Amino acid sequence: MSGTIGAVILAAGEGRRFGGRKQLAEIDGRSMLEHVIDRATAAGLEPVVAVVPVWLTRPARLADPRIRWIRNPYPERGMSHSLRLGFGALPPSVGAAIVLLGDQPTVPRSQIEAVIAARGDRPLIATRVDGHAAPPVLVEASHFDIVEAVTGDEGLRGLLAAHPEWVSHVTMADPALDVDTPADLEALRDR
Repeated sequence: MSGTIGAVILAAGEGRRFGGRKQLAEIDGRSMLEHVIDRATAAGLEPVVAVVPVWLTRPARLADPRIRWIRNPYPERGMSHSLRLGFGALPPSVGAAIVLLGDQPTVPRSQIEAVIAARGDRPLIATRVDGHAAPPVLVEASHFDIVEAVTGDEGLRGLLAAHPEWVSHVTMADPALDVDTPADLEALRDR
């Protein structure tokens, strides 16, 4: 377990249920994606690879060399394509990477830290909420190639279920909240 721990933030989705351009939805004057990037950098993850749509311009305040901006020209191919682009952008010095979702702006830093603290004998660590695996998910460098086996818009969920022998779980009381619809965003703003 050597090397740095990076992040791959999946934020290239088309946001159909949201009505499009979900990445730019603001909470407290910053986009949802900026909130997730801030959580990743605050947890010490480096580099932070943000996989975004081709139209999304990198905000000037994110001109930090620890942040890599990777454009996904084919968001319709689903999370699996974004995973491959994100993991492909990690340098060889990275010993593990944590997968985060760009529509979970309130993912607690404590969840990221708990996943890191659970590193051990198994190559994948996932949070578990209500008996289900959920992000954030840590993947050790020895298993970065698993992203080649995933397809569609499911991400790592099916692979985690198919290979429980690879996975350690960290049980969490509450999930990181997804913002999938405008109503989800309003509920989050009202908290």
